[in-house]
Amino acid sequence: MVGKHSARTSNGSKRPTFKLMVMLFVLAVVVVAGVALGAANVLSPVDTSTTSTIQPASTTTTTIAPSNVTLSAVGDTELGNTPQLPANPSGYLTPIKAALAAPIVFGNLEGTITSAASSKCSATSTNCYAFQVPTADAAVYRAAGFTVMNSANNHSHDFGYQGALDTTTALRAAAIAQAGLPGQIGVVREGTTRVAFVGFAPYANTNDLLNFKAAAQLIAQAKRIADVVVVYMHAGAEGSSADHVTRASEYFVGENRGNPYAFAHAAIDDGADLVIASGPHALRGMEWYRGHLIAYSLGDFANYYDFASYGTLRLSAILHVTLSSSGSFLSGHFTSVVLSPSGQPSVDPTDAAAALVNQLSVADFAARAARVAPDGTVVAPAR
Repeated sequence: MVGKHSARTSNGSKRPTFKLMVMLFVLAVVVVAGVALGAANVLSPVDTSTTSTIQPASTTTTTIAPSNVTLSAVGDTELGNTPQLPANPSGYLTPIKAALAAPIVFGNLEGTITSAASSKCSATSTNCYAFQVPTADAAVYRAAGFTVMNSANNHSHDFGYQGALDTTTALRAAAIAQAGLPGQIGVVREGTTRVAFVGFAPYANTNDLLNFKAAAQLIAQAKRIADVVVVYMHAGAEGSSADHVTRASEYFVGENRGNPYAFAHAAIDDGADLVIASGPHALRGMEWYRGHLIAYSLGDFANYYDFASYGTLRLSAILHVTLSSSGSFLSGHFTSVVLSPSGQPSVDPTDAAAALVNQLSVADFAARAARVAPDGTVVAPAR
């Protein structure tokens, strides 16, 4: 089942037309949602201040100190594919909700939230897959804790422009910031500290990670409007044999899925404070680069009978990271997750995912490997 979400298939799908790109540009506004004390409050996109002031009864003005930022991040996330849906969508993520909890919660939305009928797949296609869930599921994601979701992946346009528009509308209605469409930056806030999320994937109908120059410009823009910048990349080959970072361009079904190693390093060089990723549908190692953490793949987090959930592909993770208001790494915690045969996540008391990630990190990054301690703490290499 791995690989069933390839963006380019035998049905002849291709890169979007100029007309579609114009519509996508209009769609790709900066979605700004604020997170204050754990509650997501929508902010005006034109409000770009990074501090707040309190005006007491006297004429004295007190400036609130910038806040540290704590976020949790997971990989590919979806709640099925209409009409194959959980009987109780609102309870599907309940087993993992407590472990997921953080002031800011990020996930990669692998698919669309839409009722659109026209997909990218032809009626006779046998290797094209288009994913959609009802618009009501946006509220399910919000109830589970998600405050930011990424659409830079190969399923964000499974149902064309209408599906992408419906997804943006549904996320906005649920007070979830969106990142990843062309030119789009999702901005949330913890206390007075603004955090920008910029998602990338190897496609022209998303922020394109194959275009390093454009990526650098977008990251620079994010740094101008936020205190902390988190970059997400949907990159790399797929499957249980694709769990190592090759440091080269990686291909899947003939498609260039980018060079995750080069892109992650470039993103930090360009100003990102943290890089997180998924796309291989398998866990990958974690690396320290210039004092910043890179998690090369957090695997599949949730799917309802859509992706393979056996062997190492059933292992997943929740990564908690606390950053200072200037983006410096303060602490991290890794929670091992295991998927049921139906793709439902739960905390894994055996910590199999942590053991696998440690093995991969050491193999791929040696002295720069980030290690997961027995208590889940993410440990930087000794200096």
